[in-house]
Amino acid sequence: MSCPALPDGFDFTDPDLLQHRVPLPEFAELRRAEPVRWIPQASNLAGFQDEGYWAVTRHADVKYVSTHPELYSSTLNTAIIRFNEHIERDAIDAQRLILLNMDPPEHTRVRQIVQRVFTPRAIRALEDRLRARAGSIVAEARAHPGPFDFVTSVACELPLQAIAELIGIPQDDRAKIFDWSNKMISYDDPEYAITEEVGQESATELIAYAMNMAADRKQCPAKDIVTTLVSAEDEGNLNSDEFGFFVLMLAVAGNETTRNAITHGMHAFLTNPEQWELYKAERPETAAEEIVRWATPVNSFQRTATQDTELGGKQIKKGDRVGLFYAAANHDPEVFDDPDTFDITRDPNPHLGFGGGGPHYCLGKSLAVLEIDLIFNAIADAMPDLRLVGDPRRLRSAWINGVKELQVSLA
Repeated sequence: MSCPALPDGFDFTDPDLLQHRVPLPEFAELRRAEPVRWIPQASNLAGFQDEGYWAVTRHADVKYVSTHPELYSSTLNTAIIRFNEHIERDAIDAQRLILLNMDPPEHTRVRQIVQRVFTPRAIRALEDRLRARAGSIVAEARAHPGPFDFVTSVACELPLQAIAELIGIPQDDRAKIFDWSNKMISYDDPEYAITEEVGQESATELIAYAMNMAADRKQCPAKDIVTTLVSAEDEGNLNSDEFGFFVLMLAVAGNETTRNAITHGMHAFLTNPEQWELYKAERPETAAEEIVRWATPVNSFQRTATQDTELGGKQIKKGDRVGLFYAAANHDPEVFDDPDTFDITRDPNPHLGFGGGGPHYCLGKSLAVLEIDLIFNAIADAMPDLRLVGDPRRLRSAWINGVKELQVSLA
């Protein structure tokens, strides 16, 4: 293979880069020439005392790392590939209590408990309520007299309502959950003027809120999911701390990611009008999966090598960080025909937008797909002539492929 033509100092986790675009051309160059490549960083730039990370860009390699937790740990340095350079190591280590950052066997124990939330029966029980909410969200957006922000008026609402419905958060408290989750992921974006400390305070407030819910249910059990998860702790359920960190994960992994998938999906439809016409006419069941592939809301997570190993012809040393770049994998031409085309009839569609398989495959996939289906069906019914007013304004983030504003209007 020839050496990839990347500029000196190019870093796939640079939030200034990701505020403007997902680096798909550079991902393509790495897949072609050096699918596992060392990316140097100044020590502590990402919050870690090391010199960089390995960028993994091929679909097969991302899947391999994801399905071998004994070789590639989520716990050692967490799954977040880049923190603020001022973060203290204690703050990183504290995040090991989140399911996303656990390894087996502890991950296995907690996941077996919380997956009760996402059984097919539990998701089916939500469907009618979420369909009604999707309809009301779109109806309210349609009432705007002029251009409006699709993110705040449409995309953010249904994921928030779904998570709140799932765990029984009262309607009056739902805006607080939205605010806390926004602050937790927006510390890299100067427009929000949110520091790492504010993000940590928001996380603390959300955890405390969830722990209070757990304490209430232990005292006064109800016929709801929270009671199911936290009652009879000695019989293998969650303690209050574990429930708090589970809700924290839901607020980001279940709320922010689906919101961004919906926003990217709307933008894709409106910039590919033939796909929007096809969707409105046929409503293919394959659409939601293609929206997630195209959006890839999480640009990257990381793992840390637990021992010396080899990947993609490169020698990975124990302790090296390994970046899994899902957008690169989701545009791999070895797996996807014409991967740079948005095609809502794509089938099969083995994308990695919900993770690369293995223990950390997205628990809430079926709920996310349901939400995407419901909201786009509602939009197609009530706002079929929606049009773009401006380009999306992207979030400055090292790992979330986020959109903070998308101006649209009714034709």
